[in-house]
Amino acid sequence: MASLQDIRRRIASVRNTRKITKALELVAGARLRRAQSRIEEMRPYADRMQELMVGTARAASSFRNLPLMQRREEKKIGIVVFTGDRGLAGPFNGQVLRRAFQLEREQRSEGREVVWTVVGRKGGSTLRFRRYEVAAHWEGFVDKPTYHDAQAVAHKLAEMYIEQEVDRVVVVYNRFVSPLVQRVTVSDLLPIPEHVLEGGEEEKADGKDQALRGDFIYEPEPEEILERLLPVYLETEIYRALLESAASFLASQMAAMRSASSNASELIDRYTLQMNRARQAAITQEILEVVAGADALTA
Repeated sequence: MASLQDIRRRIASVRNTRKITKALELVAGARLRRAQSRIEEMRPYADRMQELMVGTARAASSFRNLPLMQRREEKKIGIVVFTGDRGLAGPFNGQVLRRAFQLEREQRSEGREVVWTVVGRKGGSTLRFRRYEVAAHWEGFVDKPTYHDAQAVAHKLAEMYIEQEVDRVVVVYNRFVSPLVQRVTVSDLLPIPEHVLEGGEEEKADGKDQALRGDFIYEPEPEEILERLLPVYLETEIYRALLESAASFLASQMAAMRSASSNASELIDRYTLQMNRARQAAITQEILEVVAGADALTA
């Protein structure tokens, strides 16, 4: 059985750990609220961007020959994995990497080559440990991404697609649903899906479809405008994924640190009980020794 001094040392150590995990939980919670606000602020811009693209596409005679929409035989699949720069976030990094490796196995079983690109230090280190070749790697901004960071990622992916280094680009990231729920999402990024330029049923129902079909004069031609809008749409989608991933990381870290703090409290209670039992046993032993000594003197 451990001595009283050892137990006290363990209790002090666990208390220090609990202070750290509690502080990380509070920091993650505060940053999560800001991350949620950034997602909400970005949504109107993304919606308006898509409306503008839909209207321009309907005025264009053809948009399927634009560089970012050209479809070809899929021989090389680019997988973009969004992970974190740090750990201590529960299953955040592990679940997105497992889904990416599952997607890789599916593509290789169909005879396609996989080209890896990764956002986040943890994903890069995992792929290097497995001796995968990484075509592009970004890190250092995952916790608080900016639109400039999204532009850098989008420009590289567009360049790889136009240069035919990949025939299709798929993103794998954690989508933020709530502070307790984050879902791994797999989404086609390039070529840009045609349904993006077709509009949804909701637009037709609320009258937006008729508004988008209005008689407008375009300068320059709609095809040229659309060619300029598509890269911006790509940047917006990357930025959306970065924000979703950042919010998911903070939510996962907050939950993990809350669980760690709870486990530390339980461990402290367990060690305190052991210490009290050890102290009681020591006191009982001393009383027995005193009684035995008194009996020996009176005998």
